[in-house]
Amino acid sequence: MSNYWKFSSITCIEESSFNKLLERFYNFCISGLVRENIQNSLDGKLLGDSRPVLVTIKTGTIDKKDVPGLDEIKERILCLQGRNGYTKETIEHMKSKMNDEPIHYISFEDSHTKGLRGALNGQSDSVEDTWSIYAYNKGVHTEEADETVEKSRGGSHGIGKIASNAASELYMMYFANCDAEGNQHLGGTVQLIEHKYKDKFYRSTGYFTDTRQIDSQTSRFYPFENTFHEVFKKDTRGLKIIIPFLREQFNDEKEILRSICDSFFIAILQNKLEVVVNEQTLNSKTIKDYITNEDYYEQEVAKGITNFTPLYFHTYFKQEPLHLTISDIRETYNFKLYFNYDETIPKGRVAIIRTIGMKIEDKKITGNVNKPFNAVLIPESIKEDAFLKSLENESHTELSSDHIKDQKLQKNAKRFINNISKEMAKVIEEDIKKNNPTDGVMNTSDILYVVENQFKQELAEVTATVKLNQGNKDKTVVKVTTNIQKRKKSPHDPNANPTKRPNGGLKKVKPPKNEDVYEEEREKIRFNAHPDIVERAILGNKEIVRFDFSASEEVGKVKMCDIALAVVDGMGAEYTSEFSMSKSYAHAVDLATGEHLKIEDNSIKGIKIKKGIAQIKLELKPGYNKALKFVYYVEV
Repeated sequence: MSNYWKFSSITCIEESSFNKLLERFYNFCISGLVRENIQNSLDGKLLGDSRPVLVTIKTGTIDKKDVPGLDEIKERILCLQGRNGYTKETIEHMKSKMNDEPIHYISFEDSHTKGLRGALNGQSDSVEDTWSIYAYNKGVHTEEADETVEKSRGGSHGIGKIASNAASELYMMYFANCDAEGNQHLGGTVQLIEHKYKDKFYRSTGYFTDTRQIDSQTSRFYPFENTFHEVFKKDTRGLKIIIPFLREQFNDEKEILRSICDSFFIAILQNKLEVVVNEQTLNSKTIKDYITNEDYYEQEVAKGITNFTPLYFHTYFKQEPLHLTISDIRETYNFKLYFNYDETIPKGRVAIIRTIGMKIEDKKITGNVNKPFNAVLIPESIKEDAFLKSLENESHTELSSDHIKDQKLQKNAKRFINNISKEMAKVIEEDIKKNNPTDGVMNTSDILYVVENQFKQELAEVTATVKLNQGNKDKTVVKVTTNIQKRKKSPHDPNANPTKRPNGGLKKVKPPKNEDVYEEEREKIRFNAHPDIVERAILGNKEIVRFDFSASEEVGKVKMCDIALAVVDGMGAEYTSEFSMSKSYAHAVDLATGEHLKIEDNSIKGIKIKKGIAQIKLELKPGYNKALKFVYYVEV
């Protein structure tokens, strides 16, 4: 038997489970596989080459005799021993699949790219030898010498290579490389668990590589020259990924095409990328045929589409970009914003795009997830792009601060991410007002309200509707952080004077907090009420509203709260400034204390929470519209 696969020996087994990253990338399915491999190809673009990076994706079958070193991997799999239910199940699944024939595979081959350097040097410590970094180092990201180029690249965490292993039933992958001098080599990795093989213990990762003895005590990995089957051939400059034993759910050409459009539609439209999937070509001229094709995407917006790519496509094409500035604690960043307001759009999302043309996420804007808009946000310069890159999570699917260990940098990242919502909310509000002029007072008499699950009891005339924005979670309320400035009092306001103590002394006034602690200590906390906790009844000219916070850990500890509300229509859109409490309610009474409550700034102040319950009685003014439906907010 040939000796293609190398595992490092260890003294004993310490880790008995599979790499957790395999499960993570397995859950990303085709989209994760496509994103990681195409991103790597874009990162490898030849500098100075005006042609788009070309990625050729092929699916097909191969005979087991043509998969190099397969028998060695089968022997290793037969030696694996699981220590828990999940590991045992995974091993049994691998055993059941390892004799499949023919073997399904997928390959990603890039062109107009650099490929890997330094394969002839084998296992090397030089940062110039990118073959060694890619082939033999886990969790390492190759860095470009040109700082500007490095900042614009998509990868940074060094874990994306394992996405290809996760797509294989046997967790194995190969990579073929052709460098600038035409040298052709084949490498590969397999991810197992630590195991005992022929009375010795070995690490979990195996490398498809040759070994050369350097001296009596030292050996080094060197790649095999690529003389293998046609499927593994790469004879033009660049890199080719080959994944045998492709999982059935990853072998879907339509989903592959859709995933390319979802993540890289901007790169393709900007002529930075071209992808060929078997016999189908995605480029700047053909991508429209796929995105506007109902065989690939739902085209009727009113049906409540869950994939936003068609909306992004139309927004990017039809709208002139706006200039949007977003700040963190120290810096300001400039972006191009393509924004579309359309009443038929059921859910608002913002596509966050890197300069390489890769979408990071469909960002939800706090308090505006059900507003009728669509937007695409693209950095204006390398400065903004580098900052976005630093905020990407490990899978490049979300802006996050969780992976940042430095507390100051993490705080700065949180501020920036929060400010995306803050600045976008201004744009959304401005367009809503522009498209919905009200002449001072909104006429709601003709609005039709269609809200599911709005009645706790079957009393349509006496119950309220409240918006559910917590998904399938069981928590009673959603905690939302809002940057609401405290209202400055007039120096002529009698309430502005400090209160005297019984002994004639003045109450101490806390010094103003600086900007660094404002967000954490001075912000106002607002909870959006879950439908189950609110009961509302209208009886004549009286309205009773009851909030049950007894199951809420957040609110249950608070003894007093304020209540605010907003009108909500049948599409879920909120109108925060079109309802006046002072013009609708004669007065409000706290049923727990019998005291009259203050109505100010369109909210009811100082409601007592007793044993988790807050209850208020409102006297309605003539002309009050009893058909209105509200979103209730609890402020503490």
